[in-house]
Amino acid sequence: MNTLSYKTVSANSATTKKEWIVVDAEGQPLGRLASTVARILRGKHKTYYTPHVDCGDNVIVLNAGKVTLSGNKWEEKNYIWHTGYPGGQRSVTAAELLKRNPLKIVEKSVKGMLPKNKLGAQIYKNLHVYEGSEHKHEAQQPKKININEIK
Repeated sequence: MNTLSYKTVSANSATTKKEWIVVDAEGQPLGRLASTVARILRGKHKTYYTPHVDCGDNVIVLNAGKVTLSGNKWEEKNYIWHTGYPGGQRSVTAAELLKRNPLKIVEKSVKGMLPKNKLGAQIYKNLHVYEGSEHKHEAQQPKKININEIK
């Protein structure tokens, strides 16, 4: 008789089922939106979640330029990077980044919540961000979800 009747099943790329999900970012707080999108991208909402496998869904974020920030974060939140040259530290406020490229605000916040390794880079490719309410992924028949209903 087999004493190990229950075995832990680990998901792999052949057993995962990837879906396409549409999220509307209009009027949503940036951090709450990013954490929910990162959770869906990672696959943590699925029963067969496996930490070392890309088992998450493809996420389409619409109206990325219409996210909200509370308080004075539009003027006080800085995005900092370095060019690699001496004295090359640069920074831009959230309001300036919104004018320059509205997609970057959502992309940077979601990418910061993903793993910092090869798996995180692979998962990040499943994120598609658009400024308007139109996208080019109609052929995949994405499901529209309300981000406020997800726990």
